[in-house]
Amino acid sequence: METTNSIYGARYPELKAVMNELVGEINAAAQAVKAKTGVNPVEHLKYRIKAEDSMREKCRRKGLPETVESALQAVRDAIGLRVVCPFLDDVYAIRDYLVHSAGLELVEEKDYIRHVKPNGYRSLHLIMKKNGYYAEIQLRTISMDTWAALEHQIRYKKNVGDSALIFEELKRCADELAATDVSMQTIRAVLYEEGE
Repeated sequence: METTNSIYGARYPELKAVMNELVGEINAAAQAVKAKTGVNPVEHLKYRIKAEDSMREKCRRKGLPETVESALQAVRDAIGLRVVCPFLDDVYAIRDYLVHSAGLELVEEKDYIRHVKPNGYRSLHLIMKKNGYYAEIQLRTISMDTWAALEHQIRYKKNVGDSALIFEELKRCADELAATDVSMQTIRAVLYEEGE
């Protein structure tokens, strides 16, 4: 990536290095949990550095100058990681590992699993700081990730008719998937108890 006109300036390589270190932290968390439980707590992991145009647009939306300082200090999701877990307990196991990792600082936590957004959105958001750089880490189950992906597609569809009905149906689907997460967690707990 060219750094001369980048909103990240000459700090892009450092930003990328921190992102890769965070990927390593999440993989270490997954291995630590797997060593205890025998099961991999991470279904998949996605990560990115926010695209140049997206970061510039976010700065404008927040009324910030389009500078390196804004991109790396005022906006705290230049680095984004999404950790998708099979079960609810896995989400919190990965969270606990990251929060207690040396070299990582928890700056902010928003638990939209326990405090669901009105539209039904569920996810655990952490703003972490490593080596002076902020990253947003989203942790969610497979069900939550599926709902969020479909909701995103629907939300950006143009010419939506009865938006109240759509909002109601999306919320109902989110609640049904959340109930499925709880049921799957219960089934896993029973199976592990029987295996002991």
